[in-house]
Amino acid sequence: MTDPLPGRTEAGSPVGPWRRLVVRVWAQSAARVGVVIIALFIALAVFAPLITAVIGSGPNDFHEGQIDKTLGGLPKGRLGGVSEDHWLGVEPVNGRDVLARIVYGARISLLIAVLATAVSVIVGTVLGMVAGFFGGWIDTAISRLMDLVLSFPQLIFMIALVAVLPDQGRTMSLILVIGFFGWPYIGRIVRGQTLSLRHREFVEAAWAGGQLRGTILLREILPNLTSPILVYATLSIPANIGTEAALSFLGIGVQPPTPSWGQMMQKAMSWYQVDPMFFLVPGICLFLTVLGFTLFGDALRDATDPKSGV
Repeated sequence: MTDPLPGRTEAGSPVGPWRRLVVRVWAQSAARVGVVIIALFIALAVFAPLITAVIGSGPNDFHEGQIDKTLGGLPKGRLGGVSEDHWLGVEPVNGRDVLARIVYGARISLLIAVLATAVSVIVGTVLGMVAGFFGGWIDTAISRLMDLVLSFPQLIFMIALVAVLPDQGRTMSLILVIGFFGWPYIGRIVRGQTLSLRHREFVEAAWAGGQLRGTILLREILPNLTSPILVYATLSIPANIGTEAALSFLGIGVQPPTPSWGQMMQKAMSWYQVDPMFFLVPGICLFLTVLGFTLFGDALRDATDPKSGV
């Protein structure tokens, strides 16, 4: 595939690297699909209060009139109680609006995934740069720390750590725990890139010019690490969305009454045979969100890889 954007515009001015990257990514149909999906769920999360105001139901409002108590708490009507007032139906037993829970659950899932990714990227980038740039015993100590964290069975230790933490501030606890177990992956990538970059001509020139080590790291090394860091962050978000959903599904993630997609799916396990909508709606939302970020991340990786031929 030819480059969708030449090195210079028709006026002869050079094309900026960020604009070139955007055009190369947008030229891929998978990236466009991913962006549309991501934008949809971000909009649902941002405008959750407006959406619940339009439908007239909050995420914790009970609608007992929509529940048939003679059938053990099943929603009245077809498809889990889908109606003009409840576009995606209601939950069994309590009658809470599914759409309201979904849009507020999108807030929790995206918040935890994005902030946990930010924690892992910041910690991994800093330690990886330090290890690769300084070398010696510093590199050895940080590398062994990476190996130590990677040696833990992550899900088991996440469950153990989150379970012993207090319920108050559970969202922040999830962000820190997920971010802690994710930083060695980006740390290894950054370390390897930094080992290669520290011997490049522009770094040697900075050394010869008398620049301080911190200045070299920030002005010479870090800008050249932007692409791999960005790609890793984009591909890490869907993994963290799945991790948060898994922890909530197991009952040690986001606690009621705060809505979460994983929590909704866990509750739906008792009803999927008689009310499949209650299980399908959060499951489809989780699938689409992960798919959107994955498609966009793959396209971004291809656009930044000179060997991909994109």
